[in-house]
Amino acid sequence: MSASRWSGITDERGPGDEPGRDRPKRPGGPGESGGSDLLAALLDGMDAALCAFDAEGVVTHWNREAERILGWSAAEAVGRHGFAGWAVRSADAEEVQARLMAAMHASGRQVHEFALLTKDGGRVLVRTQSASVRGPDGEPAGLYCAFSEVHTQIDLERSIALSEALFEEAAWGVVLVDADLRPAVVNACAARALGSGRTAVLGRPLGELLTQGVEELEGALTHVLAEGAPPAPAEMWVTVRAAEGEQRRCWRSGFVRLASPLAEEPVPLGVGWLFQDVTETKQGEQEASLLRFRGNQLHRAARAAAECEDPAEAAVVHLDFALAGFADHAVLDRLSGPRAEGDDTAPVRLVRLAATPGGAPGPSVLTGAAGLPLRYAPGHPALQCVERTSTVRAAAGGVPAERAREWALARQWPPEAVHALCAVLRSRGRTLGVVTFLRGPGRSRFERADAAYAEDVAGRIAASLDLAGALRGKPGE
Repeated sequence: MSASRWSGITDERGPGDEPGRDRPKRPGGPGESGGSDLLAALLDGMDAALCAFDAEGVVTHWNREAERILGWSAAEAVGRHGFAGWAVRSADAEEVQARLMAAMHASGRQVHEFALLTKDGGRVLVRTQSASVRGPDGEPAGLYCAFSEVHTQIDLERSIALSEALFEEAAWGVVLVDADLRPAVVNACAARALGSGRTAVLGRPLGELLTQGVEELEGALTHVLAEGAPPAPAEMWVTVRAAEGEQRRCWRSGFVRLASPLAEEPVPLGVGWLFQDVTETKQGEQEASLLRFRGNQLHRAARAAAECEDPAEAAVVHLDFALAGFADHAVLDRLSGPRAEGDDTAPVRLVRLAATPGGAPGPSVLTGAAGLPLRYAPGHPALQCVERTSTVRAAAGGVPAERAREWALARQWPPEAVHALCAVLRSRGRTLGVVTFLRGPGRSRFERADAAYAEDVAGRIAASLDLAGALRGKPGE
């Protein structure tokens, strides 16, 4: 018995073999037995089922994958004439045999789908690829036929189609990150989100693409490489370097670990990172939550102020409730002198009425019993607020800490203040004073929405101060 038959893979007859002709040995090669063993090992290691026929249509090769799919062993298959009587139904045998043998005289590969029979009588739909095998004289000496179950082929095609669609048409950003945490493949949506071209981001560290949030993102990727995909998407705030400047974005991200299917043990190839920009949605949610909180604070302040016998105390209650989540410090200055009596041409003179304590947080303290005017320098934001009868914002800007401290002290504010918002107190058509909200360096600057909230609080404080002045016989005092 030849090595081919002994291995269960090939027969003594094969495409291109001629009876009576000994196969020459290659110099320095393993010889006929070693070559047959090598061929048997190669065929057995194939992922696809493979069989071969000689020029007369006799099966000459049959590998283990073919045995796995149909159940017929190599010993049972090799030497049979075609598939008739064992691997196909009798009614289909002639058509199947004709289509297979036609590949021997055709150029290139021929693809067909057949319903083959398994050894236990079942039917399997397979997709075949057949091609001619030429002899030394160039004439057809047989053919080989590689086949696989159709559903397996369809699964493969679906996977390829999914990959192509993700990288060409997906509305989500898709990035394949290698084991060194560098982008290896990027789709068009992800490239736009990263502010660059699809090829420009490849192989670059994430720190070159993002200015903030890169540590959190790299930590997530490292975790996925080590532990696998997280159970739910994660929302990450990042700042992207773009040609038009830095942009702060929120990405809802999902991660999957990629492992090689060819390795005996899973070897991580990288991470598939899918993300969607949800910045506008998150900002809307944050704004809605902030509005609800501030509305609740105004409601609670109104209920607490209604229980105060002294309207001036009620004004301080409104001030304290407004500070929660809004500012670190606040000062309340009332207008005094001729301007308080309605003389708009007189200089602005302000007297401190209440202020939050320095150092540890606590409720505002009523001050200014002596009625001494504050020595605000010309151009002070509080003075501008009174003169313009409108809200004024001010900030120290991007200066060193010592300069920012000097900026705050020069305006008679707590030394840690770097952002200020002054809202005018008006009631019954008259200006009564100014309320100033202050933020430290750990908070963002005041925005337009903050100004609207401060004006709402200022209106309530002004109403309380107006009532206090009316009870004392002096408006605004």
